[in-house]
Amino acid sequence: MSTRERVAQRPASVPARLRQLPAWLPSAWLSVLRHRTAVPVGIVFGIFVFAWAFDAAFAVRHGFFDLRVYYGALNHWVDGNGELYDYLLPGTKYGFTYPPFASLTMLPMAYLGWHVAIGISMLLTVVASVAVLYWLVEPMARRHGWSPWFVLGITAGLAVAFEPLRETFLFGQVNAVLLFLVAADLLFLVRYNRSLAGVGVGLATAVKLTPGIFIVYLVITRRFRAAMVASGTTMAATVLAAAVAPDASREFWTDALWNTSRVGDESFVSNQSLNGVVHRWDPQHPASLAWVALVLITLGVWAWRSRQAARVGDEATGFALTGIVGVLISPITWVHHLVWVLPGLILLVDRGLLKGQSRRRRRWLLGLAAVTYAVMCSRLVWAFNGGFDTFPGWVGSNAYVWLSLVLLVAIPVSGSTSPAPVPRTDRPVENAPDLTDLDRELTTVSTARVPAQDERRLVGA
Repeated sequence: MSTRERVAQRPASVPARLRQLPAWLPSAWLSVLRHRTAVPVGIVFGIFVFAWAFDAAFAVRHGFFDLRVYYGALNHWVDGNGELYDYLLPGTKYGFTYPPFASLTMLPMAYLGWHVAIGISMLLTVVASVAVLYWLVEPMARRHGWSPWFVLGITAGLAVAFEPLRETFLFGQVNAVLLFLVAADLLFLVRYNRSLAGVGVGLATAVKLTPGIFIVYLVITRRFRAAMVASGTTMAATVLAAAVAPDASREFWTDALWNTSRVGDESFVSNQSLNGVVHRWDPQHPASLAWVALVLITLGVWAWRSRQAARVGDEATGFALTGIVGVLISPITWVHHLVWVLPGLILLVDRGLLKGQSRRRRRWLLGLAAVTYAVMCSRLVWAFNGGFDTFPGWVGSNAYVWLSLVLLVAIPVSGSTSPAPVPRTDRPVENAPDLTDLDRELTTVSTARVPAQDERRLVGA
């Protein structure tokens, strides 16, 4: 009997316990069980349940406060009750603080009901977050031979309890959407030198000025064309907004942008930036020169490390480092802005799992990732709200800043983020204890070298 006939007659290797499953089970369940995904699904489900329970116990409900500001300001403006930047949410000192182009992108909100606006905000945050998480974990999963969807499920479940992302969701903030725009640009368009490289960074900067640090990143890493596209996109969006809403544009660029009282108290514990560190040290007389010095030193470290990453083609690390330095040097970095730290946290885990490094280094990277994640889920800084007048209180109130600084210098630069190729061999597999004789025969047949056409002619002659 030939090998092909013996293969055709081999019985299907389905475990007996699966062949005896009751017929009334839904076919989808049968598929899950037969492909042995019940355990991974259970693990992911358990992580989500734990994260939701954690949030239910410890998260603060903000009633979509920031979304309420956007919604109120846009309705105030569209209804002709006054200028966009004159609006203040009733009972507060907070109003619309983004550039005029942001108001154009949010304008449909003025024609929707409040609950519909909430639903759209939630959907955009979830979709943008999941997309960015997938882009970051998929190379890691592929490199280790894991299911990307399983790794994504674990990461997404853990992200639910991550305070900056949780706060972004509960405030109705736009951080996740901006993160998506920049990640799509750097990880795909810029990496593969597409003609539209820079558009995502430009749009994000036009919506909110802080992503403009990524234009500087493109310049120092000598991607001048992408930097020009990003700058041109920002300028075009700004000019468009000025043409549509000239009064709002004039008020923003000449007054609202420079009015820091619209944003909040810089010494507030939620301001986890270097500026917040300086203001909490001496709220009455903050040392501006000390802040400038800290910013310059931080920018120097970032520029050096970012150029290292770009030199070896490690775009993910450049993206993560720039996100971290952006929140550090910004005058105001509320806790929900720290979603820009999340890519760096994922890369720490990725680099900690790489083979070929010492056990000590592996433990350091994975331990730092675990500690950073735990602290940034714990709401630790809020324990020192209003209590940073002592040195221990000042240190504790800046916990997220210290961790961001450590990440800036600790994330390793990797020269290759692609999975290692599987070596091929032309020799048959011999003495393999786990293979049947038939499997050995098939392996030998599949790896045998087929003579070239000229060689077959010689043999026939």
